[in-house]
Amino acid sequence: MKSIRINREKRLKEEPHTGHNRWHPDIPPILEVNTGEEVLLETRDAFDGQIRDGMTVDDLDLIDTKVSHPLTGPVYINGAAVGDLLEVEFLDIISEPYGLTRIKTDGGFLEDLFPDPYLAHWNIDHNWATSKDLPGVRIPGSPFMGTAGIAPSHAQLREWTCREQALAKRGHTLLLPDPEDAVPCKEPICSQGLRTIPPRENCGNVDAKQWTSGCRLYIPVNVEGALFSTGDAHFAQGDGESCITAIEVGASAVVRFQIQKGEASRLGIRWPRFTHRDYLPPSQCSFPRNWTATMGIPVRSDGTQEAGDLNLATRNALLNMIELLKERGWSKEQAYVICSVAVDLKLSNIVNRPNFTVSAFLPEDIFKIDK
Repeated sequence: MKSIRINREKRLKEEPHTGHNRWHPDIPPILEVNTGEEVLLETRDAFDGQIRDGMTVDDLDLIDTKVSHPLTGPVYINGAAVGDLLEVEFLDIISEPYGLTRIKTDGGFLEDLFPDPYLAHWNIDHNWATSKDLPGVRIPGSPFMGTAGIAPSHAQLREWTCREQALAKRGHTLLLPDPEDAVPCKEPICSQGLRTIPPRENCGNVDAKQWTSGCRLYIPVNVEGALFSTGDAHFAQGDGESCITAIEVGASAVVRFQIQKGEASRLGIRWPRFTHRDYLPPSQCSFPRNWTATMGIPVRSDGTQEAGDLNLATRNALLNMIELLKERGWSKEQAYVICSVAVDLKLSNIVNRPNFTVSAFLPEDIFKIDK
């Protein structure tokens, strides 16, 4: 089996021949494969291995902040051409035994309500995660790759840079190209390369927890060879990843590629798609039989009614779940972490104006050990 292997004691910048942390069409491939071949890709966690068991929130001030996400690749797929549809099949995803969940002060869906950092360490054993920081919680594993994508074309690079710069000028916060901590550090890649935080038409950081073993991801090819990369593995996550991290882990992914010649051009496919023909992670994680849900509608805390505001409805569903968990004795920060790693946010209706409804589902079986 062809592979890209890494030294988990080293940062990506110490092994730049194994990957990158920006999207750019000029990043050279480091492995060439044929369709149908199985390929092993060892990956670092989203923070490039900087956060380790035993660290405290005070230690977080010392880490590099612009390294997300260290991706393994690119992989050149022989025969892939512009206009094709690339199929990426995840055959297996094996988690490392340590994980972390972090609340950042400048990220997360409720960042305005969580001004203080928080860090939970997880021990992963026999496909369960437990944490001394969340006594009594046991999260079933369903590992997946949070980030997987291919290189943009030069035209896409220019287009996406312009649209994101325009968004920043309208007052929105987002991460624009920045050479600090960029890998490769070579110009013009480091200054032009797109940050990997937002997903785009080349896929990327989608954080879809359904990308488990058996999932097939379809991406329209933008450059010759497609140039596939992956990283940012999660051991478990609730739909929404609300505090900005899941149970973040290093992992090894086994993938296989197929090419549907000309299909993206023929069908006008611009955006990624994914499918799963046998999606059956542990029932406690994906389809819990024992759950409690809170709901949110678009009404502000002062009683102001908004019309169909799904962001506000989601916020209220999440706040109501945090309150429910606080009633059970968890701190606000612990409750937020539980939401991010285990609570699924779902659209309940988008037609009953003005109160479109979002529900937050908590799997109760995660508490079935002594607190």
